[in-house]
Formats: sequence, C-alpha cells, structure tokens
Amino acid sequence: MTVPFLAFDHVQLAMPPGREDDARAFYAGVCGMVELPKPAELAKRGGAWFASGSLQLHLGVEPGFRASAKAHPAVRCSDFDSLIARLRGAGYEVREDDDVPGTRRAFVNDPFGNRLELIAT
Repeated sequence: MTVPFLAFDHVQLAMPPGREDDARAFYAGVCGMVELPKPAELAKRGGAWFASGSLQLHLGVEPGFRASAKAHPAVRCSDFDSLIARLRGAGYEVREDDDVPGTRRAFVNDPFGNRLELIAT
C-alpha cells in the first residue's frame, strides 16, 4: 500500500485582525523565521506567512479569534537553548516539560495565545 501523505506543506494558525506586526515581531524577530510574500489575492485577507527551512507556518485572520488551549503544532528546534533564551528575553513565558522520557521540550504561546511545542533535536 502506498503511503498517502509524505509531509506537511504548511501549518496554519489563526490570529486576530490587524495584528500582523505582532506576528512579525514574534515569528521573524524573536523566533528567527523568514516572512514569505503572500499571493496578492490572499494578502488582501491579512495574516502573514513565515518559513524556517522547509517548515512553513501561515497565520490567517479570523474575526472573533479565540486561541485553542490544547491544539498546537510541534516543531523541532536546531538550537533549542538559544531559542528558549531569546523567548524568555523577549518576555514570553516558556514552560519546559519532561513528561516524555528522553525528549527535551517546552511550550510557549505566541502573542495571540496560540500554543507552540518546541522540541530539541
């Protein structure tokens, strides 16, 4: 049987309207991702797209936005300690977790309350 899926093309999270500068400050400024240009038709809707290597994260505007308390993407980090230090230095609460034996991981919320899981490689 053929494997139906090979990889994620991107992950999309929601954000409130008009907060693109906050998204840029967090994802590009603190996390070190690169902002990608959105196609003109999609750019009219707001939001922002970011990349780190082949990983893409899209933020789409959602009126009445409410962050999920549980749902989250998990990303593997090449320099976990440095990222954690930058996040804390920028004032973000980082919650380290040792519930998965043999895995260094932490959780942080973006400026909108979206939960991100960070996993050390």
